[in-house]
Amino acid sequence: MEESYGTLSETINGLKKDGYTLDFNIKEDCIVCHQSNTVLSNDDFEIDKTYRFEGQSNPDDQSILYAISSKKFNVKGTLVNGYGIYADDVTTALVAKLQQHH
Repeated sequence: MEESYGTLSETINGLKKDGYTLDFNIKEDCIVCHQSNTVLSNDDFEIDKTYRFEGQSNPDDQSILYAISSKKFNVKGTLVNGYGIYADDVTTALVAKLQQHH
C-alpha cells in the first residue's frame, strides 16, 4: 500500500497530476475506460500503486484505489473498488487474477 494524499478524491487528484488521467471501470473479465474506448485484459495492464481508505464515521465508506498503467496502450488511470461487505466481486477477482499472474 502506498501513502495516500489524504482523502480518496485528493489522492485521485494527486494521481491525475502524475499522469493517471483515465477512469477505469470493470466490465466482466477486463477493465475499460469509456473516455478513450480502451479495453484492457489482465495481460495488458499493471497495478502501479494501491491505496486503502476507511470511512472515519461510516464503515461502509471503505474503498481501494488502484493506479493502473498499460505500456501496451500507453495509458494511465485509476480504478476504485470497495472492500469488505460491499466489495465488487468482479473487481476483486480481476485484481486477484492479476496479482497471481506475476
